[in-house]
Amino acid sequence: MGDMNRLVKNRKGFYVKMRFFKTKNEKNGKPFLVRYFKWVLWFSLSFYFFGKFLNGHEPSTSGLKTTMVKHSHRALSESVVVREDKDDHGLLNDLKVYVYELPTKYNSDWLSNERCSNHLFASEVAIHKALMKSDFRTFDPTEADFFFVPVYVSCNFSTVNGFPTIGHARALLSSAVELISSELPFWKRSNGSDHVFVASHDYGACFHAMEDRAMADGIPEFMKNSIILQTFGVKYQHPCQNAESVVIPPYISPKSVQSTLSKMPIDGRRDIFAFFRGKMEVHPKNVSGRFYSKRVRTEILRKYGNDRRFYLKRHRFPGYQSEIVRSVFCLCPLGWAPWSPRLVESVALGCVPVIIADGIRLPFESTVPWSNISLTVRENDVAKLGHVLDHVAATNLSAIQHNLWDLQIRRALLFHDDVETGDATWEVLVALSTKLGRSHRRSRFLANG
Repeated sequence: MGDMNRLVKNRKGFYVKMRFFKTKNEKNGKPFLVRYFKWVLWFSLSFYFFGKFLNGHEPSTSGLKTTMVKHSHRALSESVVVREDKDDHGLLNDLKVYVYELPTKYNSDWLSNERCSNHLFASEVAIHKALMKSDFRTFDPTEADFFFVPVYVSCNFSTVNGFPTIGHARALLSSAVELISSELPFWKRSNGSDHVFVASHDYGACFHAMEDRAMADGIPEFMKNSIILQTFGVKYQHPCQNAESVVIPPYISPKSVQSTLSKMPIDGRRDIFAFFRGKMEVHPKNVSGRFYSKRVRTEILRKYGNDRRFYLKRHRFPGYQSEIVRSVFCLCPLGWAPWSPRLVESVALGCVPVIIADGIRLPFESTVPWSNISLTVRENDVAKLGHVLDHVAATNLSAIQHNLWDLQIRRALLFHDDVETGDATWEVLVALSTKLGRSHRRSRFLANG
């Protein structure tokens, strides 16, 4: 186009230039403007149209620049995504998970009740949903390191008290295992050792809310060789963790956390010194020789119920997250089981969790620096709780809060719709990547290598 413009310009310029020379027939007696009027007019018109020509045919760079910017931005975005994918798969040793596509009676049919995907046991739903859309999922079972069995057993809510009833859990899971072992060879090949289940209940895969019954029933035999993702975990021998397990956090909606923090920032004013809202029995009942919370919550109420520094409430309140985000310390005593959703809510909303549950194993202990973001008080030391909190408030509270308010800590304990680097489902995959010795695919490579 540049050469073409030069040619056009040279030709018109040559024509105008020739007209400036005098011919033999021209008369010299006329005034200058009259004599050269035609030439001046021609020159002006030629210059005008020549300028219009160049302007109309000049290559437009605005569209090109826009396109280049758009493509550059897209290339950058794609390179980041690809780089993250490569890095992520590298960090997790190119982990591959096959997700069984079971009949809907085992999972999605339960979602007709909205609570199924939002209550504290809903990690079984969240992990399944995230894996279904994850790049770590493989549709070829021969490529898989692990096999995820998506059975929702926590969505059968009681019509009496609204709590999940899990009496059907063993039969439903047994039915699922019978199905997958009859249709595909992978369960029998490893006796289920590379298969993964979620058991997000009080006592995990023992499937009972009362510890004595849970311990008596134990983990179903067909699951004992598998990997169980469960909220229950203790640092001592217990029948409900007699299987390969990963301690996971209870489910707390990340949307609810985000909504609360959008109204009250995590580093905002905290005018509640110590907070607890939940079941606290004034006169604890003897249930099969056991007392709820081992009477710890009753002792907290008795000792600190009239202490103005302690904000203790026994009844439910839908907006209780707004109380957590206003609190400095959040008490996390055991209930029937050692773990509590308050643990995750406290961390997510920046309130220092005070863990009162002897011997508890906490979620993702190899990743989350629990000793730097929480306090632990022995069950028998509840009477000293006020002194402990006063001491921390006067010494290293700001350091604990600085660690606690790290976004990465919050992310590690929350399940999202898609797997996000560093979130709870990601941490599950990290934990599985440390158990690749159970992978039949890896053992085959080693044998052939």
